[in-house]
Amino acid sequence: MGDHRETNGVGAQSQPSTNGNTNGQTNGLTNGLTNGSTNGYTNGHTNGQVNGHTNGNTNGINGINGHANGVNGDASSEWFIGSIDQGTTSSRFLIFNRHMDPVASHQMEFENYYPQSGWHEHDALELLNSVELCIERAMEQFTYKGYSKDQIKAVGITNQRETTVCWDKTTGEPVCNAVVWPDTRTKDIVRDLKRYPGAHKIPELCGLPLSTYPSSVKLVWLLQNDLNVRQAYEEGRLAFGTVDSWLIYRLNGKDKNIHVTDTTNASRTMFMNLHTLQYDERLLSFFGIDRAKVALPKIVPSSDPEAFGCIANGALAGVKIAGCLGDQSSALVGQCGFRSGQAKNTYGTGCFLLYNVGHRPVLSRYGLLATVAFDFSPSRRPVYALEGSIAVAGAGVKFLMHNLGFIRDSTKVGELAESVKDNGGVVFVTAFSGLFAPYWIDDAKGTLFGITQHTQRGHIARATLEATCFQTRAILEAMEKDSNHKLESLAVDGGMSNSDLTMQTQADISGIRVERPAMRETTALGAAIAAGLAIKGCWSDFGELTQLTRKKPGRKVFEPQVEPKKAQRMYQHWERAVDMSRGWVRDDMHYQEENESSRPDIFRKPTL
Repeated sequence: MGDHRETNGVGAQSQPSTNGNTNGQTNGLTNGLTNGSTNGYTNGHTNGQVNGHTNGNTNGINGINGHANGVNGDASSEWFIGSIDQGTTSSRFLIFNRHMDPVASHQMEFENYYPQSGWHEHDALELLNSVELCIERAMEQFTYKGYSKDQIKAVGITNQRETTVCWDKTTGEPVCNAVVWPDTRTKDIVRDLKRYPGAHKIPELCGLPLSTYPSSVKLVWLLQNDLNVRQAYEEGRLAFGTVDSWLIYRLNGKDKNIHVTDTTNASRTMFMNLHTLQYDERLLSFFGIDRAKVALPKIVPSSDPEAFGCIANGALAGVKIAGCLGDQSSALVGQCGFRSGQAKNTYGTGCFLLYNVGHRPVLSRYGLLATVAFDFSPSRRPVYALEGSIAVAGAGVKFLMHNLGFIRDSTKVGELAESVKDNGGVVFVTAFSGLFAPYWIDDAKGTLFGITQHTQRGHIARATLEATCFQTRAILEAMEKDSNHKLESLAVDGGMSNSDLTMQTQADISGIRVERPAMRETTALGAAIAAGLAIKGCWSDFGELTQLTRKKPGRKVFEPQVEPKKAQRMYQHWERAVDMSRGWVRDDMHYQEENESSRPDIFRKPTL
C-alpha cells in the first residue's frame, strides 16, 4: 500500500500496522473494533470498508499495542510541539516531532467578507472557532496514532498580521468584524494623516510608512465610523489587538484576561517604537489614541514559557502557549534564516519577502518596511528585517478562478499558463488593493495591458503568475540598495511555491537562485520552533535546528535560464505598466474637505 498524503499537503505519512484483529485497512486508530477500512477516526465499531482493500489483514496500527507509526519503541518517549497557523483564508493546526516533521494536522477554511469595494473583513468568532476545530481534529489523528496530549510540550501561534480585532473587555466578545490587512477603506484617512506636521517622522519611530496596511489606521477608521467601537472606547470597555492577541485571549479563557502580543506582531501596528520595543506615546498621540480608553496588549518576546498562558479548554487543555510570531517572521524562522543576510519569500494570499539585517534596524530609503524578524536570539536581543509586502499573489489566482472562471481548481493555473509558450505580450498589474512595496501606490487599480485578438486565457494566467515575480524583483532590487548587498539565493515557501513554473519564472526574472525546501510547512514550523526553544528539553539552539533542516532530502533549486537582457526587457514592460496603473480612480475629485472642528476628537491636532 502506498503512502497516504494529508489533503492540506503536509506530506506523505505511512499507514501504521496493527497487531489487533481487523478486516480492512485504516488510516486512523480506533477505540473500538473495526471490521473494515476507514479513512476516518472511529470511537466505536466500524463496519464496511472505506477506501480500502479488505483481505483480513491491514496496514493499520501499531498504536493499538502502544506503538506509534514510524516509531521503534515506546511512543511515550517522544515529544512534540503544536503549531496554530491562522491565515487569511484558512486556519490550521499541525503537530511536529523533534525532527521537525509534521505527524498530524487539520486545516479549515472560513468565510471572508467583502461588504463594499475595498473592504475585507473576518468574523472574529469564526476565526476562533476554526482554530479550535483544527486543534480537535488534529488531536484525534495524534491520539489515534498512539500518542497522548502529555507528549505535547507546548504550542506556538503564527498568524496573519495587521488584521485588527476589537472586543469588549468586560464580556470578551467582538464589537465588530475584524478588518483584514489588505482592506483599503482607510485611504482617505491615510491621505489626511500624511498632511499633518510630523508625519514624515513616523517611519523613523516604527519602521512603517503611512499606508492602508498597518493596524493603526484601521483602528482610527473604526473609531470614526463604527458606533459600537466608539461607544466601547468612550466607556473604557474597548480592547484592541491583532489576531494573535485575540486568539491568546480567548484560548486562555476570556476570564483569565491574558492580553498580550509579541514584538513581531506589535511592530505591524505603528504603535510600537522599533528601537525600544514598547508603545510610543508620540505614535499613539499622532493617531489620537487615548490609552485610558482602550486596552492595548502587553508586548512580550516571541518565545516565553509563561507570558502567553495556556490553553484552557478542549483537547489541549493545560498545554502551554510558549511561542508567537507574525506569519512572515515565522516563515523566516521556519527556513532557519537566523543569520544576517538570509532572506525568504512566502507566496500565499499575498507575497512577503523578509531579509535578515541583524540586531540593528535598517530604515529603508527605497520603499521597504523595517520590522522585527524575531525576538529570541541567544543574546536576547531582537533580530530585525527589511520587508517587502505584495498585496496580491495567490489572490490573483483566485481571481482567475472565482471572478473570471478560467479554472475550477487553483492548482490547475500552472497547466493553463503552460498551455502557451510565453505571456503573449500581456502584462497584468494585480493592484486589487493598490500596490504595496516598493511602490506604495494606493490609487493603483488592477489593469491588463497588451491584449490583442490573439490573447488566450493561458497568456493571462501566465501574466498573473509573472506579476508576483516582477514585484518580487522590484523588492529584491530595493533590498540590494538598502543593504548594499546582492542576494545570491532566495528561500521560498507558501502555496504558490509548489508551482515549478512560478519558481522557475521567479529565478528567470530576478536572476538569482531560488531554493525550495522539501518540507513546505515553514510558517507553521517557525511558530513551533519559537515555542520549543522556550521549553527545557526541546530544541537546544539555532545550530541544532539548522542541522535538522539540512539533513532533510528533497530540496529543489531553480537556476536562472533566461538571458539577463531578455529578463530586463520583460521587467521594463512591467515597470511601464505599473506607471500606467496609477490614478485610475481619482477619489480626491469627489472628496469634500471637512472642517477640523467637524472631525471626531480622535483626529484633532495630531502631534509628533
